[in-house]
Amino acid sequence: MALYLIMEKKSLAQFVQQKRDHLGMSPRGLAKKCHLELSLIEQIEAGQELFLPTTVRQSLAKGLRCSLQEIKDLEKDFENKFVDEEIIEDLKQMILAGEKDLICPKCKSLLVTRIAKMYDLEDNLMLHPKARCSKCVFQIKD
Repeated sequence: MALYLIMEKKSLAQFVQQKRDHLGMSPRGLAKKCHLELSLIEQIEAGQELFLPTTVRQSLAKGLRCSLQEIKDLEKDFENKFVDEEIIEDLKQMILAGEKDLICPKCKSLLVTRIAKMYDLEDNLMLHPKARCSKCVFQIKD
């Protein structure tokens, strides 16, 4: 009789939590070790951040003592190649206008939206609409 091991793929959130726990660190300790904001670590562990910028991935890999590829393999592909750019632009404008209860163009679930406030090199305020689907991998990140 053959014994088969069924390996369920971990999420990025599960991986980070388990590696952090194995190293005996709190989320705050990991944030400090990686030179990242605690809120970002909390968002990653809550499954809210599904795709990481390269610099964050590098810091996290160093702090968790793992390879970049281990983290990258667990990230979600958030490409919106099946969603018309015009729809994405319309969603961005609706987010900036403060509209609530927006619907994901991929799966028709509720979008979680926010407006990121950033400053350019000349200290001008820049507003960037952000959204992620509550059910699928759809995201608006830029």
